[in-house]
Amino acid sequence: MRWRWWQRLRSFPPLVWIVLIGSFFSRGTYFMVWPFLAILLFKKFELGTAEIGLILSASAIGAALLGFFVGALSDRYGRRNILLLGSAINLFSFALLAISQTLPGFILAMTLCSIGRAVWEPPASALIGDVIDNQANRELALQLRYFLINAGAALGPIVGVWAGLSAQQSTFGLTSLSYLLLALAFVWGFAKTEAGLRVKAREDGTVALSNTLSVLRKDHVFMVVIVANILTMFIYAHMDSSLVQYLTRSGAPRLIELISSMIFVNAITIVLLQFPLMQLMRKLEIRERIMIGLVILAAAQVWFALNPMYWFWGWMGATFVLSLAEAILFPTMSVQIDRLAPEHLRGTYFGASSFYALGWALAPLAGGLILESWDGPVLYWCLLVLCGVIFVLYRTTAYLSRPQWPDLKGEAFAPERDAKVT
Repeated sequence: MRWRWWQRLRSFPPLVWIVLIGSFFSRGTYFMVWPFLAILLFKKFELGTAEIGLILSASAIGAALLGFFVGALSDRYGRRNILLLGSAINLFSFALLAISQTLPGFILAMTLCSIGRAVWEPPASALIGDVIDNQANRELALQLRYFLINAGAALGPIVGVWAGLSAQQSTFGLTSLSYLLLALAFVWGFAKTEAGLRVKAREDGTVALSNTLSVLRKDHVFMVVIVANILTMFIYAHMDSSLVQYLTRSGAPRLIELISSMIFVNAITIVLLQFPLMQLMRKLEIRERIMIGLVILAAAQVWFALNPMYWFWGWMGATFVLSLAEAILFPTMSVQIDRLAPEHLRGTYFGASSFYALGWALAPLAGGLILESWDGPVLYWCLLVLCGVIFVLYRTTAYLSRPQWPDLKGEAFAPERDAKVT
């Protein structure tokens, strides 16, 4: 088994390894400080929870909408230029975060950070599908990317705390440097690999945006999946925003250590258990894996709602349960999009998955308002109800069919009419 996995990993083209390794280093430096941004805004500008939530939400809403159009543009004009543009925006935005001393400067930098991520993520995921034809290898690469992202997330807070960097904005300069190195690696990778020619071959402009939107509207299964996953992301995003504010305002003991430890537990759980869980569930259908993940996610909301503020290890336990759900749901969501997407619209479909960021964007605002009006337990009971809504949405996909679509290049593309994605 190990030898077979090693052979599959060795077959990955250089561009795939650049995406994988770049995701690890950029996300590691990102997590040194980004989860502590709410603390920075509170200490530096003395903002309230609703104000911080509004800033965090507003910086991401436009980016969520932009991600779809970026994915479609990468189908039309190729991945290379879009990936380099996203790397450049990230480089500039994190550099601005490192030096900004005013609230408008912070808001601009955070908005650019969200835009850069929206520009970079869809073509990066679609590129893996472009250069790996084998479905099993492609799904392994998507899961490995998510694994490395969380490995970076596990190491980032530890390195930050150890070096005394957490909650210090100068650390954003390290993230900016990582994106500079990533941009240079992409320039080299596209120049040296034949995959660049394959991607360039799609730059023929035949995929019209109006036709693309028409196709997506007819894919009812995909539309329901997008709505369900937006809500899933909304629930999960409260860990990075609302939970931090809840703990900060409630005077949780050893706050920085607590938040860093929760981030570490989250990431290390995924690093250690993602592949064993995927191996354990390999014979289950995609929808069945998601249902199991949703049940575990609901259990985590109950634990967060009931955990006493002073119980340090209780927060660790709730985070562990949430992380189990994430280890199942998030890689499965990427595989799900890859299986639903027609080959010539892969960037568009991954771009449409950028709408997940709407859930991420609205969570800080909604969480901030609920925390100001009520308290943390009320927030988590509301999230438990949302878990039930998502469960129902996924159940409905079993009764939807996917139509035959005319291929946008004039050829027939006929996916299975059965909506089941296994």
